[in-house]
Amino acid sequence: MMQMLLFEPLDGTYERVFRELKPRTRVPRFSIDFRPYANLDSKISINPERSHITVKLSDLLEKAPPSVLEALSYILLCKLYRKPVPANHDQSYRIYVNRADVRGQALRIRQARGRKPKRSPKGSVYDLDELFDGLNQRFFDATLARPVLSWSRRASRRSLGYYDPAHDLIVISKLFDSAKVPRFLVDYILYHEMLHIKYPAEHRSVRRCVHTKQFKTEERKYPHYSEAVKLLKRI
Repeated sequence: MMQMLLFEPLDGTYERVFRELKPRTRVPRFSIDFRPYANLDSKISINPERSHITVKLSDLLEKAPPSVLEALSYILLCKLYRKPVPANHDQSYRIYVNRADVRGQALRIRQARGRKPKRSPKGSVYDLDELFDGLNQRFFDATLARPVLSWSRRASRRSLGYYDPAHDLIVISKLFDSAKVPRFLVDYILYHEMLHIKYPAEHRSVRRCVHTKQFKTEERKYPHYSEAVKLLKRI
């Protein structure tokens, strides 16, 4: 593979990588800029005439080493043209974004720029504050500080629930705020997210491990674990 040129402008990097990936295709025009995203998002798109590629990068990456920005150019262009990403570039980028200082900066930016839902934890059937307090007492010896709890805006089947450490927030899909949904299932979804508070994600060089061995072991201690998992698969 070609080596990155010293002091090469970013659009030059993308043009060079494009030539390597698509040697028989005319090089399009590149527009690349950094945006004040709330996280490490990077986006790439091409116009219908396939003559102009737009790249939008998080401004968190503005001071990244040239080698990392080059690695990201491979990742984005391979994604655009549905090509496998070279392992060395994928690894180089992942190692950088998993660095403690980069993760810390990303967390601070998310806290400052990210949007926090302002919906009530009290649903039409279930009250998340009440459920949290009960689970906290039963399974965590009441040691977890209660985060912000919220039902989602829509009854999502793709995101059943999530914990956002930047805003100390747990959101549960409105899908479960229904008299047709048994209490043990809502408890399980919330219990799962509470475990993310107790066992934060671990960053292991190129990997981010969300569900650690300890997490999985404790998750299976939930009395209705098997029943809840089977029911979720049907949902």
